[in-house]
Amino acid sequence: MGNYILKRIMSIIPVFLLAALLTTGMVHLSSVDPAEAYLTAAHIQPTDEILAQKRHEFGLDQPFFIQYANSIMKICQLDFGISYVSNKPVWDEVIYRIPATIQLAIASILIAVFVSVPLGFLAGVKKGSAIDHFSRLLSFFGASIPTFWLGYILVFFFSVKLNLFPVEGIGTWQHLVLPSITLALPLIAMYTRLLRASVLENLQQPYVLFARTRGLKEKTIMTKHVLRIAISPMITGLGMNLGKLLTGTIIVESVFSWPGFGRYFIEAIFNRDIPVIQCYVLIAASLFILSNLIVDIVQMYIDPRISRKEGQHR
Repeated sequence: MGNYILKRIMSIIPVFLLAALLTTGMVHLSSVDPAEAYLTAAHIQPTDEILAQKRHEFGLDQPFFIQYANSIMKICQLDFGISYVSNKPVWDEVIYRIPATIQLAIASILIAVFVSVPLGFLAGVKKGSAIDHFSRLLSFFGASIPTFWLGYILVFFFSVKLNLFPVEGIGTWQHLVLPSITLALPLIAMYTRLLRASVLENLQQPYVLFARTRGLKEKTIMTKHVLRIAISPMITGLGMNLGKLLTGTIIVESVFSWPGFGRYFIEAIFNRDIPVIQCYVLIAASLFILSNLIVDIVQMYIDPRISRKEGQHR
C-alpha cells in the first residue's frame, strides 16, 4: 500500500514539469508579445528601445530552455511574476482570491454528495419505483439545463422576486446558497446516475448472493457491501470535478459576481496579463493532479484490491 502511494506521488513530477513546459511555451507560441502587453497595461507607449529593454528584463531574449529552467526555479519559490494590471505579485493576488473559490467548491460538492448518494442508492435498490423515476427525471434535468441559465433563473426567483438571498457578492452564508446550488445540480445529476448504474450492476454480482446465503441482513448487505463497492465510480468523478471546481467556476463566478480564482483568470485574459494566465494554468494542473491523487488514495482504502492489482502488474 505504501509503495502504491509513493508511486502515485512520484508520477506527479513529470506531469508538473510538462505543465511548466507548456506555460513557458505559451509565450513563444502566442502572438502576444509579453513586453508589449506589459507596456500597454501600464499605459506606456511601446517603442523599439523600451520593448528591447523589457524583453531583456523578462528574460525573453534568452534561449527557450534557459527560460524554462528559470521558470522552474521561480515556481519552486512561489514566484509567478508581477501582474501587468495591478503591479502586484501574482501569488499574492491568487492567495487573496482562491479562498472564495475553495469555499464555493466545497459547498457545492457537499450539497451534491448529500443529495446524490441517498438518491442514487435508493434508485438502484428500488428500480422502477417512484424515487427511481424521480432520480432519472432530476438527472435528465440537471444534465440538460445550462449552468448560466440556471443561475439567472435562481437569481430572478429567489433574489429579485422573493428577496430571500443576495444577488451578488460574498460575505455571509446567504451569498453562498444560490451559486453553490447552481454548481451542485449538474453534479447531482451525474453522481446520481453513476451510483444508480453501479448499484444495479453490483446487485447482480455473486458476492451479493453469497452474502444472502450466509444469512446476512439485507441492510448490512446493501450498506456495507454493495454501497461500498458501488460508490467507487462516483468517487472517481468526484476527483475530476473537484479539480475543476477548485480552478474556478468561471461562468457561475461571473453570474453571481463571485470574487474567485476563475473570474480573476477571465479578467487576465481580457487584459492580456500573461503572468496571471501562466500561474492559472500551473495551479489548475497542480489541483487536478492533487485531486486525482487524493481520490486514488481514498479508493485504495475503500477497495484494497486496487493496490493488490497494482502490485501484480509490477
